[in-house]
Amino acid sequence: MPNQLSIPFKKTYAVPLKQAVYNHIQARHPGTHPDAFRYDISQWELLRKEAISSVVHIDRTRSFITYHAQLVFILTKLPADIGLEIPYAPVFAPSALPVTLNNLNYERCAILFNLAALYSQVATAEDRSNPEGVKRASAYFQSAAGVLSYLAASALVKLPPTPGDEGELLEDLSEPFVKSLEWLMLAQAQECAWQRAVLDNRSNGIIARLAAQVSAYYGSSISAVRDASLSIRHIFPSDWLPHLETKQMHFEAAAQYRKSVDDLEANRYGEEIARLSVAQVTAKRGYDIARRGGVTPTVLQDIKSLLDILEKNMIRANRDNDLIYHKDVPPGPALSAILQTSVVQSNVPPQLQDPKSAIGSSPMIFGELLGWGAETAIDIYNDRRQNYIKDDIVNRGQELDDQAHAILRSLNLPTALDALEKPIGLPPSLLQKAEEVRLEHGPQRIEKSIDDVQMLAQRDMNILNEAMDILDQEASEDESFRNETPTSRLPSHEANTDLIEKEQRYRNILEQAADSDAVIRQRWDEWERPITELTWDEATLEASVPSSTVNVATSNRAGNTSTQTHARGLRALLEQLDDLCRARSQLVTRAQRLADADDIQPRVLKAAAAVERWVEVQPSMFEDVLDEELSKFDKFRNDIEAGAVKQEEVLESVKTRNESFLLSRRDDPSVREREHALQSLDLAYHKYKEITRHLDEGLQFYNDFGDILMKFKESCKNWADMRRDEMHSISRPMESLSIQPEEKVSASAPVLPSPPVFPTSPLTRLGARGVPKARQLALDLPPPNSDAWQTFELPPSPAKERKTRHAGKMS
Repeated sequence: MPNQLSIPFKKTYAVPLKQAVYNHIQARHPGTHPDAFRYDISQWELLRKEAISSVVHIDRTRSFITYHAQLVFILTKLPADIGLEIPYAPVFAPSALPVTLNNLNYERCAILFNLAALYSQVATAEDRSNPEGVKRASAYFQSAAGVLSYLAASALVKLPPTPGDEGELLEDLSEPFVKSLEWLMLAQAQECAWQRAVLDNRSNGIIARLAAQVSAYYGSSISAVRDASLSIRHIFPSDWLPHLETKQMHFEAAAQYRKSVDDLEANRYGEEIARLSVAQVTAKRGYDIARRGGVTPTVLQDIKSLLDILEKNMIRANRDNDLIYHKDVPPGPALSAILQTSVVQSNVPPQLQDPKSAIGSSPMIFGELLGWGAETAIDIYNDRRQNYIKDDIVNRGQELDDQAHAILRSLNLPTALDALEKPIGLPPSLLQKAEEVRLEHGPQRIEKSIDDVQMLAQRDMNILNEAMDILDQEASEDESFRNETPTSRLPSHEANTDLIEKEQRYRNILEQAADSDAVIRQRWDEWERPITELTWDEATLEASVPSSTVNVATSNRAGNTSTQTHARGLRALLEQLDDLCRARSQLVTRAQRLADADDIQPRVLKAAAAVERWVEVQPSMFEDVLDEELSKFDKFRNDIEAGAVKQEEVLESVKTRNESFLLSRRDDPSVREREHALQSLDLAYHKYKEITRHLDEGLQFYNDFGDILMKFKESCKNWADMRRDEMHSISRPMESLSIQPEEKVSASAPVLPSPPVFPTSPLTRLGARGVPKARQLALDLPPPNSDAWQTFELPPSPAKERKTRHAGKMS
């Protein structure tokens, strides 16, 4: 039995690798068919199958290193989470439930851990009875330590912290745990070097320094365990820490013993006795720990043999000193410390540090796939561009247009000018608006949209009610099941709390939307007549508007001249405002066309190609490219802001000029009547646009929300099916138990039939939403195959009686 420890493998299981990769490529690379990477996926599956084998042989390290190298490259192409659940059992509990994470870095860490475990198992399997076996064992232990060092420094840092109970289950991939194992591997490698020195008959001083370093390494491993959290300390088997402590004290005592022999050879008889005394006390402590800690018999025998040697030498040294040398024995603390000499180190396999060398000329998995970092950078740019154009250009332009229109409406412009300049006939702007409403069949369009909105709202409510019917049906089945079969599973009204809360939120949304629909319908009722007037032909519409004419004979010439002057000034300002709005609209259109034709993918691909192939490409690496590409839209925003400053100046001039215009027109009632009529029609047009816009938004909302409700309904159905499957799985064993006794009923002991029992009052239960529902149960009925059942003549059903009466009437 070996007197050194090896690290067991972390047990894993097969994973649905192919389906997860297919789903990821379809979702994140819509322009690429997953079958194009069929060979890559099969190679990945093959490499993983070879790596998770439990065969212990040094040649298997090649499979681990190759798979790790491919994983490193895969992580430059795929994100860590591709929806693949990766299971690994705790290292010292292979039969326990595995810990599952959707993270490829978890797979990489576990593969590195198992590679270190393989090196340690190969090392402990070596025959250390000859120098060559000792040499190979030391090299393998150093490789194991190197892999663990690389795991802690390069892989664990990329494994995200897992909160809750899963975080505790991942303690075997924590840095304190891994560092403790690394120190252990170095200690055992140094122990092999110490054994080689003993086999080669090196000087006692050298052997003492080597043994002191072995003890120090074991002490570092113990400190890493003790300094860690309590949950990490509990991971190790019960005999692990006693083994380490026994080894530490064994080699501390061995170092003192070898140094005492060195003192004896140098005629330092007092120091010899002092060191033997220190060694004897240390070895005794180690032996007690080994005996109580349940370490392996080999380790116990090793320290027992050392203790026997120390006792014999202690007797001999004291006798010689008392009879011959008569040297003073210094106290233990006065002894000079033994220098420690380390001849081992954590040797990281070169192919771990340079994964390219591990693959060589073999093809790299997903070598032709666009890296996830570049793909994410493209998505980020598209989102930023869309938000930039929407917020800073389109919405800003609409905001400025709405601001200008609101101010003009508050000033009754341009209808006030149109009433003055076109006393006979209607203003062209109004005729254009009326023609637009007439061509769109405005009232009919609004009525149809209102009906469509109501229909879609009712459809969405029906879908939500159907989802609740599914939960109610499942609750009914659950109540029946609970009354017939004892079970500890949660009742429906407790198990479906999340679904009920989500249904309540959806129902509140629909009710709020219905309130908004009612406001729109009320607004349509208020403005139906003015909007309908806009659909009249030009002659009818013109006849409905009061005419305003200026009586030249009675008007004041100076006053008319002043009014015309102000009107011309206002018209010029309004034309400037129209020019600004038209220019702004053109800017928005040009920006949207540029965005439609914009494609950043070539720039990102070029930048990604400049990055070293094995470097994990992060979206943040493309920030400069994204900012540079997005800057080409700055000119549109700057032009819109410049137009906003100019518009503010024009609007201030319009307000000032309009005040002068109104003063000149204050005493003309006919003009005011015409202005009012035209303003009413103009406002009706804007109300028409507002109502249709809200109705279009409502149609879009109910269509989109319907899709959400269909998914929710499907979730309810899946949940109900799961509950039924669970119910069936519970009921089958109960049925088999209930059938067994019936088969053993003796024919000689007939059971008298009992009358059927009918419930006298309905029982109630809680439905899926906590609604009481009546239900009658007959719990005392005998089994269906029992002889207790009797045949009763039942009266005809009402339907049969009706048919009989009907037949009588026919006859």
